[in-house]
This record gives sequence, C-alpha cells and structure tokens, in this order.
Amino acid sequence: MTFEEFVAERLDGLLRYATVLTNDPHLAQDVVQDVLLRAQQRWDGIAAPSTYVRRMVTNEYLSWRRRAVRRVVTSSHDVLDAIGPPEPDPSAAYDERDAMLGLLATLPRKQRAAIVLRYYENYTDPEIAAVLRCGPSTVRSQISRALATLRQAGLKHPVITTGAPE
Repeated sequence: MTFEEFVAERLDGLLRYATVLTNDPHLAQDVVQDVLLRAQQRWDGIAAPSTYVRRMVTNEYLSWRRRAVRRVVTSSHDVLDAIGPPEPDPSAAYDERDAMLGLLATLPRKQRAAIVLRYYENYTDPEIAAVLRCGPSTVRSQISRALATLRQAGLKHPVITTGAPE
C-alpha cells in the first residue's frame, strides 16, 4: 500500500481518534499532520502502517501533553460534530457527549489514552499495551483507575462499549 493510498483510506479515522484523545479538533489536525509527515519520510520501512501510525498519533498526543502548559480545552458542539453524527435527539446526544468528553479531559493522559483505545478503537489489552509500550496488566490497571474516577464523578456508563472486554 502506498502512502497516498493509506492516507486516502485512513485519514478520517486518524482524525477522529486524535480528536477524541485531544478534545480539540484543531490540535488533532496538527498532531495527525505532524505524524503523517514523519511517517511519509520512512514509509518504505514501515511493516504494519496502520498500527505504526496509530502508535505515532498516541505518542505525539502523550508527548504534547508532557510539553504543554496545562490548559483546559472546553468541549463544544464543534468538537462533538467532528467526532460523529448526532443521535436522533441532538440535544441529548450533545449533552451526553459534552459530559463524557469533559470527564475524559480530567483523566491523566495515559488513562485517557487507554480508555480511548479500549472503548473508541476496540483495542484489546495486548494491543493497547503495544501502543502505550507497557504491559497488559498496566493497561488493565490504567483502565480500572480511569473507570473508577469516571464512576466517582457520577457517570454510570462512562463510555459506550462496542463489544470490547472490560
């Protein structure tokens, strides 16, 4: 698969993934753009492009969070529109997504990345561990802590599950 074919096929998914991680569609575009520029330079040496580029997006997000001065990006309807189409009752869907994205934004960066990979991307523990470069038990503890924090904040169903194990 050429780089151009990969970008044509996967760009929308990468942008949605980065938007959920960063909670900012403009920052998500910057992260994905930087990652794709670096990936294009070494494209011939990449064996599994989808996994490799997604790991690059995750690492870029984690390193951006380390470098950045802590800033709070409030959720807005523009962010929610970038994530996906609204439910039949748009106001209820926006309220739920605003609440969920707001709570996700309070999580530490690794817990947030683990939650997004599990429930948004349907990754298994070993796949998340490969992306975050840690052990599967660390992934489980990160997810457990994140879910406990979200439950403590009053969110009974912190994320919409799509069949991924808890």
